[in-house]
Amino acid sequence: MSQTLAYVRVSTEDQIEFSPDAQAKRCRDLARLRDLGPVTVLSDEGWSGKNLDRPRMKELLALVKEGDVTHLLVWRWDRLSRDQGDFSQLVKLFTEKGVTVHSVNEGDLDLASASGKMQIGVTGVFAQYYRDQIVENTKMGQRQAAERGRWQNHPPTGYNMVNGYLEPNDMAPLVQRIFTLRAEGSSYPEIAAEVGIKYSTVRSICLNRAYLGEAKYSGDLFPGVHAPLVNEQQFNAAQRGHTKGQRRSKDLLSGKVRCGICMRVAGVHYNDRNQAIYRCRHRGQGCKIPGRSANGLQRAALLGMKVLADDVELQAAIRHQLTAHQRTEAPKGPSVASVIASLKKSERRLLDLYYAEQIDPETFAPEHHRIITQLKTLQKEATDFERDQRTRDEAVSKFGQVADLLTNLDIERLWRSASAAEQRTLVEDLVDSVFIYPDQIAVQVAGAPPFIIALNEVGLTQGCKPVVSETRRNRSDAKINNLA
Repeated sequence: MSQTLAYVRVSTEDQIEFSPDAQAKRCRDLARLRDLGPVTVLSDEGWSGKNLDRPRMKELLALVKEGDVTHLLVWRWDRLSRDQGDFSQLVKLFTEKGVTVHSVNEGDLDLASASGKMQIGVTGVFAQYYRDQIVENTKMGQRQAAERGRWQNHPPTGYNMVNGYLEPNDMAPLVQRIFTLRAEGSSYPEIAAEVGIKYSTVRSICLNRAYLGEAKYSGDLFPGVHAPLVNEQQFNAAQRGHTKGQRRSKDLLSGKVRCGICMRVAGVHYNDRNQAIYRCRHRGQGCKIPGRSANGLQRAALLGMKVLADDVELQAAIRHQLTAHQRTEAPKGPSVASVIASLKKSERRLLDLYYAEQIDPETFAPEHHRIITQLKTLQKEATDFERDQRTRDEAVSKFGQVADLLTNLDIERLWRSASAAEQRTLVEDLVDSVFIYPDQIAVQVAGAPPFIIALNEVGLTQGCKPVVSETRRNRSDAKINNLA
């Protein structure tokens, strides 16, 4: 049964000026004027004209193909589509099925005549031009906003969008806890279980530079105007030592060795003699840096610490680094203590509802588990933070004594007499990174510029030989002893 249809469409760009009701009213007025009979309105609200993948447009096309449409009314031709290719397909379909299209603004067009086809073609070109211009202007505006530090899209976990700006919310302390756990070597599933947040969310949090106070657009990063939840050191610590597909090695330098060319964290491999070798993850895929013996890299780190013991200016720089926490402002947003208090209130309200039988056990159990899990992890975070602050304060007060001792001690002998746990503590506290290059090693001691160390100083060769021989190691030891 043939009928008269009116198709209306609005997108977010023209919602106010060309409302669906206004379009439908104009179409009905035109139908009454031309005596086209009753009008059935098909409306796609909030849909772009970039393609034909719209609910009511699909319904319209199905009716036209079945031959059930005689007249089609639109407020303007670009309501049908803003894509020139789709526009041509629609005109071809309407012509084949004998549908007369009436436009309130452009009037009727003869789809069969040459002049009519030309006019329709011009209309399609301008409709696509207008859409492309909207897209271009939108992208330009979004990029400008990102360059000014404004965050685009949905706010990441730990922030709310308030008047177009990110502001930390009650989840911010949990986000900070996630970074702490990841830096300590916890896996994503372990962190998810502790903080009560999904694995996928935990992983995206650890990789999102928004928490450094950065804004992102189309792959580019810009300084953001929102408050960061972690600093650069905390963010980098959460990235180190987690080579995809591998567990963190027990080697002292695991997670601290990086390829100096492609900057990837070097993976630890073991040969048939169970000797650790560091290799770039990009080895064989463009990176030609050979594997480096873990023993040789440890000697490079030791030599870097030896320089630290002898350099008074470097000691002053480390003192400055150790006292950084005293000069750093606390992150903005809710404190851990306030969030803990809020969670306790939520738990009490949930219990009250449960005991009053206003919620069933199936609803109560998962929500209560979530609250308790987050409470436990935040309480642990508060305890760890207080302990960390005490540890840092103690380190500041004792550093002067330690620096004096380092000046008078033989670092090499101290290293040899230390247990594996004590050696790891020294490395964790003093060595930030060890970069491997084709012809040298760069040791980054915390708070100091990198020390460039020649391969032969620590018994390594420029070739691909991965394991240092005992003879070469002894010669290297003698060189280090001569420096003491």
